[in-house]
Amino acid sequence: MYFKAWLDYDGELNESMKKYFSTVLSNYGSNVLSKVERQMYLHAVEEVKTAAKAFIGNKPDEYDFMISDGNLTVIKEQYDEKEDGEWEKGILLYYVPENQMDEEALITEGAYAIKRYYDEEKRLDLWTVRANSGAGILYGTFALIRQAVCEGKIADTGIVAPFHALRMLNHWDNMDGTIERGYSGNSFFFSKNQILITERTTFYARLIASVGINGVVINNVNVKDMATRLISPVYYAKLRELSKIFAGYGIKIFLSLNFAAPMELGGLSECDPLSEDVIRWWKEKMQEVYQEIPDFGGFLVKADSEGRPGPFTYGRTHAEGANMLAKEIAPYGGLIIWRCFVYNCRQDWRDKKTDRARAGYDNFMPLDGKFLDNVILQIKNGPMDFQVREPVSPLFGGLMKTNQMLEVQIAQEYTGQQRHVCYLVPMWKEVLDFHTYCKENEDTVADIISGRTFPIRNCGIAGVSNTGDDSNWTGHDLAAANLYGFGRLSFDNHLTAEEIAKEWISMTFPKKPIILSNLMYILMNSWRAYESYTSPLGIGWMVNPSYHYGPNVDGYEYDRWGTYHRADCKGIGVERSSKGTGYTLQYQKKNALMYEDVSTCPDELLLFFHRVLYTDRLKSGKTLIQHIYDSHFEGVEEVKEFIRLFCQLEEYLEEAVFQRILNRLTEQLSSAEEWRDVVNTYFHRISGIEDEKARIIY
Repeated sequence: MYFKAWLDYDGELNESMKKYFSTVLSNYGSNVLSKVERQMYLHAVEEVKTAAKAFIGNKPDEYDFMISDGNLTVIKEQYDEKEDGEWEKGILLYYVPENQMDEEALITEGAYAIKRYYDEEKRLDLWTVRANSGAGILYGTFALIRQAVCEGKIADTGIVAPFHALRMLNHWDNMDGTIERGYSGNSFFFSKNQILITERTTFYARLIASVGINGVVINNVNVKDMATRLISPVYYAKLRELSKIFAGYGIKIFLSLNFAAPMELGGLSECDPLSEDVIRWWKEKMQEVYQEIPDFGGFLVKADSEGRPGPFTYGRTHAEGANMLAKEIAPYGGLIIWRCFVYNCRQDWRDKKTDRARAGYDNFMPLDGKFLDNVILQIKNGPMDFQVREPVSPLFGGLMKTNQMLEVQIAQEYTGQQRHVCYLVPMWKEVLDFHTYCKENEDTVADIISGRTFPIRNCGIAGVSNTGDDSNWTGHDLAAANLYGFGRLSFDNHLTAEEIAKEWISMTFPKKPIILSNLMYILMNSWRAYESYTSPLGIGWMVNPSYHYGPNVDGYEYDRWGTYHRADCKGIGVERSSKGTGYTLQYQKKNALMYEDVSTCPDELLLFFHRVLYTDRLKSGKTLIQHIYDSHFEGVEEVKEFIRLFCQLEEYLEEAVFQRILNRLTEQLSSAEEWRDVVNTYFHRISGIEDEKARIIY
């Protein structure tokens, strides 16, 4: 059996609040809602029943109702006659027809409002979820239950609308059941080249819908072998069934696509996007796919990067490649999501002008405005590859005429692989809140990918998922905070990292003040701790090649000469100013000037942007070398504090949960000590400078 994560409702409600969950009233809008929307509504009703079972021990009474001239009318059985002064309490799920809406903003797909409803004559006191879509009813229902669990009460929300239109999870699952960069077991989508549909499938759809996810790419972006055949008749029946399950929770299914499918699947001699034969093949394939899977969302494409095929082979641009696919999928309302993770991994890194960080901007900025409206460029949060600290990609604030979405990595490929606790929501908040200065206002990354900055319609945020078939979904129980946090942040960008962490802890663990305070400390300090004992000041990498776990100072996999970080006996860092690779010039002027000057460049990114001597002083007053020594010792001490605080929770947690987390924290401490010793020893030996605090450095 799998862990129910944050949906194992354990609310501690007072008796008055419990009474609201004794009754559920609903109207399915059968004359208005589509079959899919009706299914979402039914799932919302079921969610109230599930919560009621947890809160009051039994299912609620159910009543149908209709709205006439704004008044509630019960049309099944009237409530039992009540004694004078007694009011009936309940939860009302209320589909609002457009001609009865009094809030224009409810038109937004997925928007909802939680409000109180009184009827003096009938003595009704109801908490209502109001929306004009099945998705809105579903999201509002989860929000109402979340309030009850976290706060022990329900309150008016006003209108809540999703901040980002597309809120997507990217799974890097392979058809054989393995997961690339998967740290939570095997795939629950695939096994032995077959699509899996089990009880867990439906629960997963429910789990991610509860935090507002509305799109899922189920297979790896590196599409190889049998995965290419996902768009063939052998898999259509299962994909249709899977799509139907997820559609009932407001989620569209997407597939990663092999650009060379016309050759590998269709037997053509080429996949040139301007070839008439290739265009004809894709036209027929798109028609076939949508005939078999009507609710299909579209395709994610990784092209011309790390050995994947793409338009470059034929002298074509990314725009020509993406637009060919987009034109053929457009009649069905489908999207083409084109990844901007493109660089030449065979470059000579000894050349000091060679800079992988420039690649995304250099490849895509000349194409701004040349992509069709149903193409979205998916851009990683930083210019490199999900490092523990990177600057924001300059494509955000550079591109002004192109649909964009942000890609972050929930899976902790470079941040401890879910063996270390590393709560990433604070990092994502920094990225989303980053001012690009592309406009005087509404210039943050969040503004851009929500369509507020430029008139772009298709945009959003994607996260590389961290789930697998482990019983607790994410391998490390505390890693589930990242999955929960990504969903909540993608739906409501105004939430703080602290608010999200508090919600997740309250939804997942027993309601004890010590649990909340101790886990809050661990989560909120975990990213900084990981950064402290791994790679310093934005230099990145320093991790074992290929599997990306554990310390290796020269571990950049494409740098066989050991020159990536430019470390020698005098200093370290990559000069990316105008005196070096010129990467700083890719930003809008205000940010370019900040990063260009060592004195104004933030210390946490100093070695990313500049080569610095070990004896140079940081803004803290410390020398660079002393900061490296101190931070690695401090990171280890922080992990020891995590263990101390967590051990105080043993009596409050299930034994299996406690032991799982403790085992992970114990491994984290051992790994942090290894990082400290390997990195500090390297810099001690290469610099010849002693630690001012005379600590032992091996």
